Amino acid sequence: MKIPKGLIDDFREEQVFLLATHISPDGDAIGSCLALAEALRLLGKTVVLYDKDPVPEHYRFMPGCRLFRSALGRILSKDPLLVLLDCNGPERAALERYTFRKTIVIDHHETESDYGEVRWVERNAAATGIMIFHLIKSLGIPITKTMATNLYTAIAVDTGTFRYGNTGVDVLRVAASLVEAGAKPGAISEYLYECWKKRRFDLLTLSLGTLEIKNNVSIVHVTREMHTKTGTTESDTENFANFPRIIDTVKISVLIRAIGNSRWKVSMRSKGRVNVATIAAAFGGGGHRNAAGFRMTADLATVKKAIFNAARSVISKT
Repeated sequence: MKIPKGLIDDFREEQVFLLATHISPDGDAIGSCLALAEALRLLGKTVVLYDKDPVPEHYRFMPGCRLFRSALGRILSKDPLLVLLDCNGPERAALERYTFRKTIVIDHHETESDYGEVRWVERNAAATGIMIFHLIKSLGIPITKTMATNLYTAIAVDTGTFRYGNTGVDVLRVAASLVEAGAKPGAISEYLYECWKKRRFDLLTLSLGTLEIKNNVSIVHVTREMHTKTGTTESDTENFANFPRIIDTVKISVLIRAIGNSRWKVSMRSKGRVNVATIAAAFGGGGHRNAAGFRMTADLATVKKAIFNAARSVISKT
Protein backbone atom coordinates (compact mmCIF):
# COMPACT_ATOMS: atom_id res chain seq x y z
CA MET A 1 0.00 0.00 0.00
CA LYS A 2 1.66 3.20 -1.20
CA ILE A 3 1.18 6.21 1.06
CA PRO A 4 1.63 9.65 -0.57
CA LYS A 5 4.91 11.22 0.57
CA GLY A 6 3.23 14.57 1.05
CA LEU A 7 0.85 13.02 3.54
CA ILE A 8 3.67 11.59 5.63
CA ASP A 9 5.47 14.95 5.54
CA ASP A 10 2.37 16.80 6.70
CA PHE A 11 1.86 14.50 9.66
CA ARG A 12 5.46 14.98 10.71
CA GLU A 13 5.65 18.74 10.15
CA GLU A 14 2.22 20.09 11.16
CA GLN A 15 1.40 20.63 14.83
CA VAL A 16 -2.39 21.04 15.11
CA PHE A 17 -4.87 18.58 13.59
CA LEU A 18 -8.63 18.35 13.35
CA LEU A 19 -9.65 14.75 12.62
CA ALA A 20 -13.23 14.42 11.37
CA THR A 21 -15.38 11.66 9.96
CA HIS A 22 -18.82 11.20 8.49
CA ILE A 23 -22.11 11.81 10.22
CA SER A 24 -23.67 8.67 11.72
CA PRO A 25 -20.20 7.24 12.36
CA ASP A 26 -19.61 3.50 12.17
CA GLY A 27 -16.87 1.35 13.67
CA ASP A 28 -14.42 1.95 10.84
CA ALA A 29 -14.80 5.72 11.05
CA ILE A 30 -14.53 5.78 14.85
CA GLY A 31 -11.66 3.31 15.11
CA SER A 32 -9.62 4.97 12.38
CA CYS A 33 -9.97 8.40 13.98
CA LEU A 34 -9.13 7.19 17.46
CA ALA A 35 -6.04 5.23 16.39
CA LEU A 36 -4.65 8.06 14.27
CA ALA A 37 -5.34 10.61 17.01
CA GLU A 38 -3.42 8.51 19.53
CA ALA A 39 -0.50 8.11 17.13
CA LEU A 40 -0.31 11.85 16.48
CA ARG A 41 -0.41 12.64 20.19
CA LEU A 42 2.53 10.29 20.68
CA LEU A 43 4.36 12.54 18.21
CA GLY A 44 3.54 15.54 20.42
CA LYS A 45 0.79 16.94 18.22
CA THR A 46 -2.39 18.74 19.26
CA VAL A 47 -5.39 16.74 18.03
CA VAL A 48 -9.14 17.32 18.18
CA LEU A 49 -11.64 14.63 17.16
CA TYR A 50 -14.91 15.85 15.64
CA ASP A 51 -18.15 14.23 14.61
CA LYS A 52 -21.48 15.99 14.38
CA ASP A 53 -23.23 12.90 15.74
CA PRO A 54 -22.39 11.16 19.03
CA VAL A 55 -20.61 7.83 19.08
CA PRO A 56 -23.35 5.16 18.92
CA GLU A 57 -23.96 3.31 22.17
CA HIS A 58 -22.75 -0.03 20.78
CA TYR A 59 -19.32 1.46 19.99
CA ARG A 60 -18.71 3.07 23.37
CA PHE A 61 -16.47 0.21 24.43
CA MET A 62 -13.80 1.56 22.07
CA PRO A 63 -10.88 3.15 23.99
CA GLY A 64 -10.94 6.95 23.81
CA CYS A 65 -14.42 7.23 22.27
CA ARG A 66 -15.34 9.99 24.74
CA LEU A 67 -12.73 12.24 23.14
CA PHE A 68 -15.02 12.99 20.19
CA ARG A 69 -16.56 16.46 20.15
CA SER A 70 -19.82 17.41 18.45
CA ALA A 71 -18.84 21.11 18.29
CA LEU A 72 -15.67 22.65 16.90
CA GLY A 73 -15.20 25.11 19.73
CA ARG A 74 -11.90 27.01 19.78
CA ILE A 75 -9.92 24.61 17.62
CA LEU A 76 -10.55 26.73 14.52
CA SER A 77 -8.65 29.63 16.11
CA LYS A 78 -5.55 27.37 16.11
CA ASP A 79 -5.70 27.04 12.30
CA PRO A 80 -5.66 23.22 12.25
CA LEU A 81 -4.94 20.94 9.35
CA LEU A 82 -8.19 19.10 8.59
CA VAL A 83 -8.01 15.33 8.07
CA LEU A 84 -11.18 13.72 6.75
CA LEU A 85 -11.26 10.00 7.53
CA ASP A 86 -13.55 7.40 5.95
CA CYS A 87 -15.24 10.06 3.86
CA ASN A 88 -14.11 12.36 1.06
CA GLY A 89 -16.16 15.54 1.21
CA PRO A 90 -16.86 18.17 3.90
CA GLU A 91 -20.62 17.80 3.56
CA ARG A 92 -20.37 14.16 4.66
CA ALA A 93 -18.78 15.40 7.90
CA ALA A 94 -21.10 18.44 8.29
CA LEU A 95 -18.16 20.78 7.70
CA GLU A 96 -19.23 22.36 4.41
CA ARG A 97 -19.67 25.78 6.08
CA TYR A 98 -16.01 25.98 7.05
CA THR A 99 -12.77 26.63 5.22
CA PHE A 100 -9.39 25.27 6.22
CA ARG A 101 -5.83 26.22 5.41
CA LYS A 102 -5.05 22.70 4.27
CA THR A 103 -7.05 19.49 3.99
CA ILE A 104 -6.19 15.79 3.79
CA VAL A 105 -8.55 13.01 2.74
CA ILE A 106 -7.98 9.38 3.79
CA ASP A 107 -10.73 7.14 2.47
CA HIS A 108 -11.56 3.84 0.79
CA HIS A 109 -14.98 4.49 -0.75
CA GLU A 110 -15.59 3.76 -4.41
CA THR A 111 -17.40 7.04 -5.07
CA GLU A 112 -15.04 10.01 -4.84
CA SER A 113 -14.98 13.79 -4.81
CA ASP A 114 -12.05 16.07 -5.64
CA TYR A 115 -11.87 17.56 -2.14
CA GLY A 116 -8.53 17.74 -0.36
CA GLU A 117 -5.09 19.13 -1.21
CA VAL A 118 -3.63 15.75 -0.27
CA ARG A 119 -5.78 12.75 -1.14
CA TRP A 120 -5.12 9.15 -0.23
CA VAL A 121 -7.99 7.04 -1.53
CA GLU A 122 -7.61 3.26 -1.75
CA ARG A 123 -10.76 1.86 -3.33
CA ASN A 124 -9.56 -1.69 -2.86
CA ALA A 125 -8.83 -1.30 0.85
CA ALA A 126 -11.28 -3.30 2.95
CA ALA A 127 -11.44 -0.57 5.59
CA THR A 128 -9.98 2.83 6.34
CA GLY A 129 -8.61 1.14 9.45
CA ILE A 130 -6.29 -0.92 7.23
CA MET A 131 -4.92 2.29 5.76
CA ILE A 132 -4.42 3.87 9.17
CA PHE A 133 -2.53 0.77 10.36
CA HIS A 134 -0.06 1.13 7.49
CA LEU A 135 0.16 4.91 8.02
CA ILE A 136 1.01 4.55 11.70
CA LYS A 137 3.65 1.95 10.88
CA SER A 138 5.12 4.27 8.21
CA LEU A 139 5.36 7.04 10.80
CA GLY A 140 7.49 4.72 12.91
CA ILE A 141 5.02 4.61 15.78
CA PRO A 142 4.47 1.32 17.63
CA ILE A 143 0.90 0.00 17.69
CA THR A 144 -0.40 0.22 21.27
CA LYS A 145 -3.07 -2.03 22.76
CA THR A 146 -5.67 0.72 22.50
CA MET A 147 -4.77 1.43 18.87
CA ALA A 148 -4.98 -2.31 18.17
CA THR A 149 -8.45 -2.57 19.72
CA ASN A 150 -9.75 0.38 17.73
CA LEU A 151 -8.23 -0.70 14.43
CA TYR A 152 -9.33 -4.32 14.83
CA THR A 153 -12.87 -3.08 15.48
CA ALA A 154 -12.68 -0.84 12.40
CA ILE A 155 -11.62 -3.73 10.19
CA ALA A 156 -14.04 -6.21 11.74
CA VAL A 157 -17.00 -3.91 11.09
CA ASP A 158 -16.19 -3.27 7.44
CA THR A 159 -15.41 -6.91 6.64
CA GLY A 160 -18.38 -8.37 8.49
CA THR A 161 -15.88 -9.87 10.91
CA PHE A 162 -13.93 -11.31 7.99
CA ARG A 163 -16.98 -12.82 6.24
CA TYR A 164 -17.25 -10.43 3.27
CA GLY A 165 -15.53 -10.69 -0.09
CA ASN A 166 -13.20 -7.81 0.80
CA THR A 167 -11.39 -10.06 3.29
CA GLY A 168 -8.03 -10.63 1.61
CA VAL A 169 -4.52 -11.56 2.62
CA ASP A 170 -3.63 -8.04 3.82
CA VAL A 171 -6.75 -7.91 6.00
CA LEU A 172 -5.85 -11.13 7.79
CA ARG A 173 -2.19 -10.18 8.17
CA VAL A 174 -3.08 -6.80 9.66
CA ALA A 175 -5.67 -8.40 11.94
CA ALA A 176 -3.06 -10.89 13.18
CA SER A 177 -0.63 -8.04 13.90
CA LEU A 178 -3.34 -6.23 15.86
CA VAL A 179 -4.06 -9.32 17.94
CA GLU A 180 -0.34 -9.58 18.64
CA ALA A 181 -0.47 -5.93 19.77
CA GLY A 182 -3.25 -6.65 22.25
CA ALA A 183 -6.61 -6.66 20.45
CA LYS A 184 -9.01 -9.30 21.82
CA PRO A 185 -11.14 -10.70 18.96
CA GLY A 186 -13.56 -12.56 21.23
CA ALA A 187 -14.26 -9.56 23.45
CA ILE A 188 -14.62 -7.20 20.49
CA SER A 189 -17.05 -9.56 18.74
CA GLU A 190 -19.10 -9.85 21.91
CA TYR A 191 -19.36 -6.06 22.19
CA LEU A 192 -20.35 -5.78 18.51
CA TYR A 193 -22.86 -8.61 18.24
CA GLU A 194 -23.93 -9.80 21.69
CA CYS A 195 -24.51 -6.65 23.74
CA TRP A 196 -27.63 -5.23 22.12
CA LYS A 197 -30.14 -3.40 24.28
CA LYS A 198 -33.61 -4.99 24.25
CA ARG A 199 -35.05 -1.87 22.63
CA ARG A 200 -32.72 -2.25 19.67
CA PHE A 201 -33.80 -5.86 19.22
CA ASP A 202 -37.44 -4.74 19.37
CA LEU A 203 -36.76 -2.24 16.59
CA LEU A 204 -35.14 -4.96 14.47
CA THR A 205 -38.20 -7.16 14.99
CA LEU A 206 -40.52 -4.39 13.80
CA SER A 207 -38.28 -3.68 10.83
CA LEU A 208 -38.12 -7.32 9.72
CA GLY A 209 -41.90 -7.40 9.91
CA THR A 210 -41.97 -5.00 6.92
CA LEU A 211 -39.90 -7.32 4.71
CA GLU A 212 -40.68 -7.31 0.98
CA ILE A 213 -38.80 -9.45 -1.56
CA LYS A 214 -39.06 -8.99 -5.29
CA ASN A 215 -36.71 -10.16 -8.06
CA ASN A 216 -33.85 -11.02 -5.67
CA VAL A 217 -34.16 -7.69 -3.86
CA SER A 218 -35.30 -7.37 -0.25
CA ILE A 219 -36.51 -4.15 1.37
CA VAL A 220 -37.28 -3.42 5.01
CA HIS A 221 -38.08 -0.02 6.46
CA VAL A 222 -38.02 1.85 9.75
CA THR A 223 -40.39 4.73 10.46
CA ARG A 224 -40.13 7.48 13.02
CA GLU A 225 -43.10 5.91 14.80
CA MET A 226 -41.07 2.70 15.22
CA HIS A 227 -38.26 4.68 16.83
CA THR A 228 -40.74 6.34 19.18
CA LYS A 229 -42.39 3.05 20.10
CA THR A 230 -39.08 1.36 20.94
CA GLY A 231 -37.20 4.35 22.35
CA THR A 232 -34.41 3.96 19.79
CA THR A 233 -32.32 6.30 17.65
CA GLU A 234 -30.86 6.33 14.15
CA SER A 235 -27.66 4.62 15.24
CA ASP A 236 -29.63 1.59 16.45
CA THR A 237 -30.43 0.67 12.82
CA GLU A 238 -26.80 -0.01 11.92
CA ASN A 239 -26.46 -3.45 10.26
CA PHE A 240 -30.23 -3.84 9.81
CA ALA A 241 -29.69 -3.90 6.04
CA ASN A 242 -27.52 -6.99 6.44
CA PHE A 243 -30.09 -9.33 7.99
CA PRO A 244 -32.25 -10.10 4.91
CA ARG A 245 -29.06 -10.80 2.97
CA ILE A 246 -28.99 -14.09 4.89
CA ILE A 247 -31.77 -15.33 2.58
CA ASP A 248 -30.23 -17.40 -0.21
CA THR A 249 -32.18 -15.78 -3.06
CA VAL A 250 -31.51 -12.19 -1.99
CA LYS A 251 -28.79 -10.43 -3.99
CA ILE A 252 -29.49 -6.89 -2.77
CA SER A 253 -30.75 -6.10 0.72
CA VAL A 254 -32.09 -2.61 1.44
CA LEU A 255 -33.01 -0.68 4.58
CA ILE A 256 -35.11 2.46 4.18
CA ARG A 257 -35.16 4.63 7.28
CA ALA A 258 -37.26 7.76 7.85
CA ILE A 259 -35.26 10.89 8.65
CA GLY A 260 -38.07 13.45 8.24
CA ASN A 261 -41.38 14.07 6.55
CA SER A 262 -41.17 12.08 3.28
CA ARG A 263 -37.38 12.05 3.68
CA TRP A 264 -35.58 8.71 3.73
CA LYS A 265 -32.08 7.36 4.14
CA VAL A 266 -31.44 4.25 2.04
CA SER A 267 -28.75 1.71 2.99
CA MET A 268 -27.97 -1.10 0.55
CA ARG A 269 -25.94 -4.29 0.84
CA SER A 270 -25.23 -6.79 -1.93
CA LYS A 271 -23.56 -10.10 -2.63
CA GLY A 272 -20.69 -10.89 -4.98
CA ARG A 273 -20.34 -8.72 -8.07
CA VAL A 274 -23.64 -6.87 -7.68
CA ASN A 275 -22.58 -3.22 -7.51
CA VAL A 276 -24.93 -1.13 -5.37
CA ALA A 277 -22.54 1.85 -5.52
CA THR A 278 -23.85 2.52 -9.03
CA ILE A 279 -27.40 2.68 -7.70
CA ALA A 280 -26.38 5.04 -4.92
CA ALA A 281 -24.47 7.29 -7.34
CA ALA A 282 -27.53 7.56 -9.59
CA PHE A 283 -29.47 9.00 -6.64
CA GLY A 284 -26.69 11.33 -5.47
CA GLY A 285 -25.17 8.99 -2.89
CA GLY A 286 -22.11 6.77 -2.79
CA GLY A 287 -20.24 3.94 -1.14
CA HIS A 288 -18.72 0.61 -2.09
CA ARG A 289 -19.67 -2.13 -4.52
CA ASN A 290 -21.32 -4.20 -1.79
CA ALA A 291 -22.33 -1.43 0.64
CA ALA A 292 -23.69 1.96 -0.40
CA GLY A 293 -26.43 4.44 0.34
CA PHE A 294 -28.26 7.63 -0.56
CA ARG A 295 -31.07 9.92 0.58
CA MET A 296 -34.36 10.51 -1.17
CA THR A 297 -37.39 12.73 -0.68
CA ALA A 298 -40.66 11.08 -1.74
CA ASP A 299 -43.40 8.92 -0.29
CA LEU A 300 -42.34 5.45 0.82
CA ALA A 301 -44.04 3.65 -2.06
CA THR A 302 -42.20 5.81 -4.59
CA VAL A 303 -38.86 5.19 -2.90
CA LYS A 304 -39.42 1.42 -2.93
CA LYS A 305 -40.45 1.43 -6.58
CA ALA A 306 -37.36 3.42 -7.57
CA ILE A 307 -35.11 1.01 -5.69
CA PHE A 308 -36.70 -2.13 -7.13
CA ASN A 309 -36.39 -0.74 -10.66
CA ALA A 310 -32.77 0.38 -10.26
CA ALA A 311 -31.77 -2.87 -8.56
CA ARG A 312 -33.33 -4.99 -11.29
CA SER A 313 -31.21 -3.19 -13.87
CA VAL A 314 -28.00 -3.67 -11.88
CA ILE A 315 -28.65 -7.36 -11.19
CA SER A 316 -29.35 -8.03 -14.86
CA LYS A 317 -25.81 -6.84 -15.71
CA THR A 318 -24.06 -9.36 -13.42
